[in-house]
Amino acid sequence: MKKLIVLCCLLISSAMISQNAEVVSPDGKLKVNVSVDNGKILYSVAYNNKVMIENSPLGLVTNEGDFTENMSFIESTTNKVDKSYTQEKIKQSSITYKANTLKFTVTNKDKKQLSVAFQVSNNDIAFRYEIPSWGETMSCVVEKEVTGYKFPSTTTTFLSSMMNPMSGFARTAPSYESTYTADVAMSTNTDKNGYVFPGLFRVENNGWVLLSETGVSSLYNASHLSNYNNGMYNVEYPDVKTNNGFGSVGAQVGLPGMTPWRTITVGETLKPIVETTISYDVVEPLYEASQDFKYGRGSWSWIVWQDESMNYEDQVKYIDLAAAMNFEYILIDAWWDKNIGYDRMKELIQYAKSKGVDVFLWYNSNGIVNDAFQTPKDKMNTSIVRKREMKWLKEVGVKGLKVDFFGGDKQETMRLYEEILSDANDYGLMIIFHGATLPRGWERMYPNFVGSEAVIASEMLIFTQDARNKESFYASLHPFIRNSVASMEYGGVFLNKYLNKGNTKGQERLTTNIFQLATSVLYQNSLQMFGLTPNNLEDTPAYQLDFLRNVPTTWDETVFLDGYPGKYVVLARRHGDNWYIAGINAEKTAKNLKLKFPMLADGKAKIYNDDKNKNASLEDIKISKKGEISITIQPNGGFVLTN
Repeated sequence: MKKLIVLCCLLISSAMISQNAEVVSPDGKLKVNVSVDNGKILYSVAYNNKVMIENSPLGLVTNEGDFTENMSFIESTTNKVDKSYTQEKIKQSSITYKANTLKFTVTNKDKKQLSVAFQVSNNDIAFRYEIPSWGETMSCVVEKEVTGYKFPSTTTTFLSSMMNPMSGFARTAPSYESTYTADVAMSTNTDKNGYVFPGLFRVENNGWVLLSETGVSSLYNASHLSNYNNGMYNVEYPDVKTNNGFGSVGAQVGLPGMTPWRTITVGETLKPIVETTISYDVVEPLYEASQDFKYGRGSWSWIVWQDESMNYEDQVKYIDLAAAMNFEYILIDAWWDKNIGYDRMKELIQYAKSKGVDVFLWYNSNGIVNDAFQTPKDKMNTSIVRKREMKWLKEVGVKGLKVDFFGGDKQETMRLYEEILSDANDYGLMIIFHGATLPRGWERMYPNFVGSEAVIASEMLIFTQDARNKESFYASLHPFIRNSVASMEYGGVFLNKYLNKGNTKGQERLTTNIFQLATSVLYQNSLQMFGLTPNNLEDTPAYQLDFLRNVPTTWDETVFLDGYPGKYVVLARRHGDNWYIAGINAEKTAKNLKLKFPMLADGKAKIYNDDKNKNASLEDIKISKKGEISITIQPNGGFVLTN
């Protein structure tokens, strides 16, 4: 009898143990525990034995079954991932990705299975749901996801609200252009619309967590974070009211199928947050590039000279500006079809080519989902018209498009993004998205994708005093949050004192010229349209123009050196053998920093900086044998150091 009791206890103990599984990063520091507890799937995250995310729910609700409760454990399997790849358009050109994997399989009360697949590298977790076919059932609709993130109670947040659907200019929101709050208590995160990815969290004194998602294609909707509710945040699908109420919330999935990856980047310091490549590590290209695409810099009249500049004569001036600056491109914005016309645009493109400048043209994505009226309109939203337009674009020598005014994250809209990208690739066209969602792995998934706005970008500096007041504040956030997980087509670098065509009064820029130069390095996007104006060729010191003539837009390496989101940031980026170290200061007093950068030890460098009176300077300096550098960054100022 005793033997039987012991045997039963052992069997019960074994069953209890089998309900849990753990996967640990290759260096042993990052741990994920997954379990089934009272019929619910839970996970937790620890780094160096410190809790970063407490027990939080996992699961899906589909029209073919509920996978959030009454779940039973089936099995767990482990494996390894070890791969290397190259990617020219992101913060690092050559990446080695090593991770340990866990596939945790459960079944619901109807005996339908679901797996949660985890990949855990040294500072990153990626996980997704994998849905098998259920007998003869080969499709389902995922209606809801309960994935949660429960942080320790004293965690503070750095988040941007999801915009109200069908609000803003011409009812084009949401477009990921809300303000940020920094270092605030979770209890203040009450916005009914939730918060966009990525979101940054400071977990007491234990470290930092960055939440996002990647691998979103036409096969799924994009998602965001809910507000803080019942002690946690949850993954939330798009609001039904987006896209003027058309299109389902959730995803139509063929079976077997899978969700996008949820990503969690973890570090005791901010270094892993800034340097992460997890957005790209777990995705693959969806098609081959139709050609070698050329990246670089461009001029852009609309940002300062606005709609009135959309005429042949002003565009010639901006082509000449691009040529004088050795820029590769000009972006010709809205209304070109009306004010210049298709026939004269051919002439303009030929003129640009004669100057060694290639052309991007603006398009309105809208045909049916909002009230955006700028033209060309009704050219990108249907395949027949889009291909006809792209055929003409290829014939006349256009190299890329900026497509604007998307709204919402429904699967319908994800399909439109993908269709534009895929068709454009067939015609040798690169794509920038504006008024758009966060790119989720797209730099790697779509070879001709070169960037999205999805941030409070340069146009708001023209439109609002609040954005001008907070320019340095936002600049100190982007490398840690928005630009950490995806390219960011900001459209910055202004050298006008006043952000208008007259440059004599109104819309005063509060940051220094060197601050502006620094953002050309801090903001990562493989193609950058700068906000210079033709008068800058005469009113800006030659050494500052020469810097912009030579600054790269693609990088082989990115290194975080110092900073705190909302206060200041210093990054180093390498292009070939050339290092660019850039920093800006959002605080009200000067920042005195001692930086260590052994890559430049015992070498010579040039430093661009400004003093307390906003006077800019360029100096040659010698770096110590230890690679130590002392830098002072003025309020609303910046610096750049190059070797």
